[in-house]
Amino acid sequence: MDAGSAFCSVRYSSPATPMAFIRLHLLLFSSQHFKISALKHPALNPSRFFFTEAPPAKTIEEEFAATLTKQEETSDVFKQWGFTENDISKIFKRLPSSHIMSQTLLQSKLQTLTDLGITSSHFTKIITYCPGLLRRRIEGCWEHRLQFLKKLFGSNEVFLKAIMRNPSLLTYDLDDKIRPVIRIYENLGLSRSDLVSMLLVRPEMISRSSVEDEKLDLIHRTKVEKGSRMYKYIVALILVSRVETIREKVANLVKNGLPKDEVFQLFGRSPLVSTLSIDKVKRNMDFVIGTMKLFASVVLHKPSLLFLNLDTVIKPQFLLGEKLENMGLLPQFKGPAVFTALRMKEKLFMEYFIYCHPENARDELLAFYRSAKSPLSETNAECVRNMPILLVLSCDVTLELHFWQWEKKFLIEILEQTTWLVEKFAGEAHDMI
Repeated sequence: MDAGSAFCSVRYSSPATPMAFIRLHLLLFSSQHFKISALKHPALNPSRFFFTEAPPAKTIEEEFAATLTKQEETSDVFKQWGFTENDISKIFKRLPSSHIMSQTLLQSKLQTLTDLGITSSHFTKIITYCPGLLRRRIEGCWEHRLQFLKKLFGSNEVFLKAIMRNPSLLTYDLDDKIRPVIRIYENLGLSRSDLVSMLLVRPEMISRSSVEDEKLDLIHRTKVEKGSRMYKYIVALILVSRVETIREKVANLVKNGLPKDEVFQLFGRSPLVSTLSIDKVKRNMDFVIGTMKLFASVVLHKPSLLFLNLDTVIKPQFLLGEKLENMGLLPQFKGPAVFTALRMKEKLFMEYFIYCHPENARDELLAFYRSAKSPLSETNAECVRNMPILLVLSCDVTLELHFWQWEKKFLIEILEQTTWLVEKFAGEAHDMI
């Protein structure tokens, strides 16, 4: 028997051999069928994985022209809704992605916001100073969110007022953000009317409020009772603040010799003390203790000493009092009368303590007062002459000033008006903290 016949004999003599050949046949048939199917199916076709020639890239000029055309089309949409060229320029600067936004989407969002009943003047201010609203999703669960907010604020007028102060209310998730925060404050004893009034004053409550055991302990240590006039303020201020920040501000006052419990009770009597910066409190306390020679505990009963501007009110007026005493002129203010003088409006203060004197004395006092009121000495002014000042007026509004652009007297006036500007823009739009 030759090798071939022996092989055939072996193949057919074993009972397991037919099954092996059947498997081999199926494997060969299946692989051929797979190859044919792969060629027919576009997702499995091997040619699909070969590189093809890419379309020619646009030139820089073509891309610039396309972007410019898109920006002009978007500008036309804004103009249809009453935005001026200046408004549109601010929106493009603060939200660069807006100039390539889909016109359909932009029209839809502007229409949705307009349907709320916001007047055209307020509407343009909201979008101009808070253009980020156009970037956020406001369509999801829109009706449910509106119904809840209108019911919360009690009237459409109050609701619109809250929206103008914080447009982001329209974007917060109802079940994950708004309702849980409302529940926190209600569990802490705030009535619905107190909650609404605080949302108008502190629009960041929804986005920044958090409750922790340490915060609850801080509220308890202020000794402010539930239902009292100051309770809603202290609760809101503590819940929106970081625990670390509160610790630092308390430690800053304790460093000057005030007992910690007295500091917390000061927060309870005057909650806005907790909003003052550490640097401001430190500077004022140093002057009160070091120059005015008063005990640190005086701020517990006269917290206005921490709020007043050191450079434009406390320092110049106190030094003028010393000048009047040295010159032997009347009237003078010493002792408790200092606090009365510090509470006066500047015009009344100058009439009562400067302009009432003869011309020679008046000119000397006026020159001394203006010199003492200057916020910068000549040395400090030279060091920071080219350093810009950034005044953040809202979430989207930043005012940049340079010392070399302003005379000192104008700089003083600008700094004095900073608080008013912050409140003005926050009232008209948001802050954009």
